[in-house]
Amino acid sequence: MSASRSQKEYANFQKKPQDWFRVELKPDNVLSWSVTIIGPDDTPYAKGKFVFEVDIPSEYPFKPPKVKAVTRIYHPNVENKDGSICLGIITSENWRPQLKMEDVFLALRELLAQPGPEHPLDAEIGELMQKDPAAFARTAAEWTAKYAK
Repeated sequence: MSASRSQKEYANFQKKPQDWFRVELKPDNVLSWSVTIIGPDDTPYAKGKFVFEVDIPSEYPFKPPKVKAVTRIYHPNVENKDGSICLGIITSENWRPQLKMEDVFLALRELLAQPGPEHPLDAEIGELMQKDPAAFARTAAEWTAKYAK
């Protein structure tokens, strides 16, 4: 079921492209996607192009996709060493089969718009965001300009 559903979702993205994300299939694998999400306006990530790898399990939609950041990003919920992401929607306990890949992309964009420093993967960034939001925003904007353009 995963290949047919992911092909259908991918086809829908091609028919109705969005201005804030783009999806590409990795060669010869409908279950491995590269997604570019444009950083939301009025955030330190504005206009940045953030690439994520999405691996869709063979049990999809009954199991969530695995998502990791490829683009370096100064964000409390992203681990820069391996690109892992703290995002509730893609955890086994929160995932529901009725969710679609577009829901995942919306959640990623929301994570860029509203980072969650209270549950950081990178404690140092989370602490800076809570103690000095202006310094956090400056550094995040610098990283966006350096890595996401």
